[in-house]
Amino acid sequence: MNKIAVVGAGISGLSIASYLEKHQLDYHIYERRKKDDLTGHGFLLPKEGIEYLSQIIDPSVLFKRGNFLKKYIRYSHTGKILAEKELQDVFVISRSSLIEILARNIPAEKITYDETIAPCDTRKGKLKKQDGTYIDSDLAIVSDGSKSRIRRQIFEDEVMRSVQESEIVNIIQNRDIAARLENNFMKYHHEDGGLTFGILKLSEDTVLWYSQFDNEKYKISEQCSVDNLKNYMFEVFDDWDPMVSSIVKESNYENVHLWRVYELEKLNPFYKDNIVFIGDAAHPLIPFTSQGVTSALKDSFTLTQYLISEKDTAEAFRKYEAERKPEIEIHIRNGRILLDQFLKPLHEQTENILPISYK
Repeated sequence: MNKIAVVGAGISGLSIASYLEKHQLDYHIYERRKKDDLTGHGFLLPKEGIEYLSQIIDPSVLFKRGNFLKKYIRYSHTGKILAEKELQDVFVISRSSLIEILARNIPAEKITYDETIAPCDTRKGKLKKQDGTYIDSDLAIVSDGSKSRIRRQIFEDEVMRSVQESEIVNIIQNRDIAARLENNFMKYHHEDGGLTFGILKLSEDTVLWYSQFDNEKYKISEQCSVDNLKNYMFEVFDDWDPMVSSIVKESNYENVHLWRVYELEKLNPFYKDNIVFIGDAAHPLIPFTSQGVTSALKDSFTLTQYLISEKDTAEAFRKYEAERKPEIEIHIRNGRILLDQFLKPLHEQTENILPISYK
């Protein structure tokens, strides 16, 4: 196996690099962000995701940085319990923590930060750096996120559409708030539909909360400032259950993020020539699935196995796509079902629905 270029040092890029490192394959990672840029929030990992992670990192290190969730509790916005479900091996961790753990697998000389990569217009299957020089590699694994620049340039006719849901996400360090929470996934729903508030305890002093909202009913400007987001949250959640309204009012908003959600109208092929896509770059999943990280980990494992077992790169790519695409299509369908439920008034929603897509 010759040299592999990995584009992107998020969860997908670091996980594929960890598998390549484990099997002693030659690679180099190129990341457009600076090394200390760990923006992002948190993930849910079901049992399957934990199992794949455990092949490339020490589980005991992982478990110290996040939290296992006991139950999923569904509330009305006034605090009435609507449903409870026991959770089996569902783990929550911040994005920055998981990236920091995965990055330990990668020797410093095998990753270049602050480097934007693009396809070459004149040489098929080749990538180039921002200074115009070519990357010395025989194949490229692209993991540059849901709005992948490289994917858009290669598949010029793709249609990326906005989803009728956006999220405001925040991670706060507040021991007093964390002390009021048990190790449950708590999610509050407005009776009219299209507005939720979720709470996840990451540690004894760290909490992840997020609000999902119907962006046709609850409009926020694209250029919304931190102060505007804070004021929006204060206004919208003022009359919700005291658990929600108090968290909104007591939070620090330094890390708040407005996430506009998009999906591909139709999946592209997962590869072209000697360039292959993994994770969100191959198949953006809307957040209702809670399967983004697990799918990226499975992509990384599966692709690595075929790169090892197949002498022909094209055949390795073909088998990778054939194995992974059907499962991804299930998660896409499940995500759209969950989105449809979210938009309905509470009394029309399916009871006991779990906000995790399973194949």
